[in-house]
Amino acid sequence: MAHLLGGENLSISFGTRTVLDGVTVGLNEGDRIGVVGRNGDGKSTLMRLLAQRVAADDGRVTWRRGLNVGYLDQGDVLDGDLDVGRAIVGDRADYEWAANPRIREIMAGLVEDVDWHARVNSLSGGQRRRVALAKLLIEPHDVIMLDEPTNHLDVEGVAWLARHLKGRWRANEGAFLVVTHDRWFLDEVCTDTWEVHDGIVEPFEGGYAAYVLARAERDRMAAVVETKRQNLMKKELAWLRRGAPARTSKPKFRIEAANALIADVPEPRDAVALSKMATARLGKDVVDLERVTLAYGDPASSGYKPLLDNVTLRLAPGERVGVVGVNGAGKSTLLRLLSGDIEPTSGRVKRGKTVVTAVLSQDVRELDDVADLRVVEVIQREKQTFAVGGKELTAGQLVEQLGFTNQKQWTRVSELSGGERRRLQLLRLLVGEPNVLMLDEPTNDLDTDTLAAVEDVLDGWPGTLVVVSHDRYLLERVTDHQLALLGDGAVRALPGGVEQYLRLRAEQETAALASGAAAASGAAAAGTGTGDGGASAAAEGVRGATGSGASEAEKRQARKDLNRVERQLGKLGEQEAKLHQEMARVAEDYGRLGELNAQLQALLAEKEELELVWLEASEVLE
Repeated sequence: MAHLLGGENLSISFGTRTVLDGVTVGLNEGDRIGVVGRNGDGKSTLMRLLAQRVAADDGRVTWRRGLNVGYLDQGDVLDGDLDVGRAIVGDRADYEWAANPRIREIMAGLVEDVDWHARVNSLSGGQRRRVALAKLLIEPHDVIMLDEPTNHLDVEGVAWLARHLKGRWRANEGAFLVVTHDRWFLDEVCTDTWEVHDGIVEPFEGGYAAYVLARAERDRMAAVVETKRQNLMKKELAWLRRGAPARTSKPKFRIEAANALIADVPEPRDAVALSKMATARLGKDVVDLERVTLAYGDPASSGYKPLLDNVTLRLAPGERVGVVGVNGAGKSTLLRLLSGDIEPTSGRVKRGKTVVTAVLSQDVRELDDVADLRVVEVIQREKQTFAVGGKELTAGQLVEQLGFTNQKQWTRVSELSGGERRRLQLLRLLVGEPNVLMLDEPTNDLDTDTLAAVEDVLDGWPGTLVVVSHDRYLLERVTDHQLALLGDGAVRALPGGVEQYLRLRAEQETAALASGAAAASGAAAAGTGTGDGGASAAAEGVRGATGSGASEAEKRQARKDLNRVERQLGKLGEQEAKLHQEMARVAEDYGRLGELNAQLQALLAEKEELELVWLEASEVLE
């Protein structure tokens, strides 16, 4: 494999702290590398060095002549005053990029639902991330470096990006380097893993799962070596202390050997161990949403659309629910309804008398009020001592178990990194002993070690858990079932998990495309089809069919089939809603629940067959 770029003896320090110390790494054609490590250990710094965005204190970075490197920064670097189209393609005319199938595929996958003429500074965080990715990916880069590319992307966006990276080059062409905390993404796209820790970069073969196994074996071997070293050190210490106190004539080489053993004690790896706190008693009633509708705006306006429409949802004691959905579908709003932060437009929210709710928000703004306090002071304000696992701990001991060293405990909250703020707020919530825990994108800013520790806590969480996340690994690990918000105001159960959600989204998009094509065909026949030359028009021009060539009799039959199938789908939708309500009502009757689930699966299979008939009829009418 041809060498593309590399760094030799790279060292860089910030203040008195050495981040990378004599690191030598390289990228060859065909490399698909994921970079993992704790927050602050130098993952992004390593990538910026290799991308020649910053200069090393020592060492050098070399690129192959003519190498084209694309770099996605962790932060937002788009010009907010540009419109979306210009931010992505610059001054290129539509025909220049729309004629390229690779660029069309990227546009359709990332920014099809983004207004081409909107200003960048008016977009949501997820939309801005998609625009930045589209701008990067349409270029013919030899090497792509991505720093937290999945931040702000929904599950569907993460899945699309994984598919694109896997198919972007042939197996022995191109290369990419990705820093991410999304472990599913790492396993899906990476063939090698670099772990950055303690100033070095340690390579492992395979994705995240292979890396975890290899690191466990490495740590086991290190533990064996350390046990032997400790035993030898004890013998040497015993030897040094033997004999009369006044005797100082021990051989010098033995004293030096013993001192070397003692001095060779390795630094601890700042292991993160979140404490499992007590939980307030939870009664039979938790939180129920009964025929809840939540909407913003004027119901009389033409664009009025409820965010949640006639939703019934019941949370049971100890239930563990994951929530996925498209950006803007109302996932965070659903959490705010369940927690009581907002009230519905109509319907009823019923909460149990013993419910104690804690919410970890996306931006952790709850810590803004204590920004001037030290880490340990924040926890001391809650309590002075804590009962954990039958032991009594002080606030300092508790935050130390969370990974805050003695020095870090006295850092002001305002000076903490994003991951450290999230860790601190999670502990702050847990010490309040809630029995209903709601987490909104809890994986943002956390490294993989901290995520594993958080999951360990959530595995043993005895209360009710609701998690909104795009992290498939987390959802499948800590929740028992998932719900989907598809932007139509409904909340759907996902017996098939995240994979079922992705299938539903694909079907939704296919149906929308078919409907749009039929509408465009009808408009063209009436002589009213015009366009403004923007991205949507160009994409439609690329996708548009030239007609199926069906006879008028076939089209009449297709229209009849469409009407018949739509009526049947409407009835099946009502039956599905009733089944979900019944399943929620008998949640504790596992026998009845199994019967209802069997009925639901049969109904969904029938629905899928009807949707295929609908699509075939739509194609005849195109």
